[in-house]
Amino acid sequence: MPALSEPVRQALDAGGAVVALESTIIAHGLPRPRNLAVARELEEAVRAAGAVPATIAVLDGEARIGLDEDGLGRIATTEMAKLSLRDLPLAAARGADGATTVAATAHLAARAGIRVFATGGLGGVHRGARASWDESADLLALARTPITVVAAGVKSILDVGATLERLETLGVAVAGWRTGRFPGFYLTDGGFDLDWRVEGAEEVAAAMAAFDAMGVPGALVVANPVDPAVQLDPDEHERVLAEGIERARAAGVTGKAVTPFLLDHLHRATEGRSLEVNIAVARGNASVAGAIAAAWAARP
Repeated sequence: MPALSEPVRQALDAGGAVVALESTIIAHGLPRPRNLAVARELEEAVRAAGAVPATIAVLDGEARIGLDEDGLGRIATTEMAKLSLRDLPLAAARGADGATTVAATAHLAARAGIRVFATGGLGGVHRGARASWDESADLLALARTPITVVAAGVKSILDVGATLERLETLGVAVAGWRTGRFPGFYLTDGGFDLDWRVEGAEEVAAAMAAFDAMGVPGALVVANPVDPAVQLDPDEHERVLAEGIERARAAGVTGKAVTPFLLDHLHRATEGRSLEVNIAVARGNASVAGAIAAAWAARP
């Protein structure tokens, strides 16, 4: 079993509200030293919503659920491997350090008995995947893991339509948080309708209970759109993304290198505005997840 921090252990033992947070956003998704400040902000957003934050990482080969200040600092200031689900046993065997992706975080959280997880955006099907077969391990992991994930959709650099099709095929339920449209991470509206929407934390908690009662496996994705006042300008976003895709092609960038290339281009071309949206997304998702966890803990 993963090692639980004392606050997380106490909350779980008491049937309290706990929210899992991934560490990849700290180690790989945000620049230093801003990443440490944001990590603290996300934990505080969970606490303000009435739940205990449980940032997850692997340190010295041990999966840790809930990091103290030293652990957060270590994730934020040292070079860390990015650990997906398949990497966890190898990292453990070598006593390695690593930041956990959506797939790894969801798995470890569920093992610890945590039912709610907040992230920024999910991994998904990459553009051109018909040729490359490039698809995030997040999707299959969510199909196998009983957890509720609050996310702002998937990054628009991915094939959003194909990602939604794969989630449907894999049996992963998706509901919009007070919206009938799938969010586009940097954009409030990602361009696709959703079959289901939820209006509040109590409704999500009721759906979670129904998952359990009916024996339905897999995750529930609660798609929480970024505030329209905070999103990137849609026209600018479309133009910059098209430019980035063309530059990647011209530079011969392929496979896993495409995503970081496009994200870097987006950051530079928007003069850092995409980073601010990224942080706003993560903060909003942590707050919603905290409310859902509190509603889940309050059920009789």
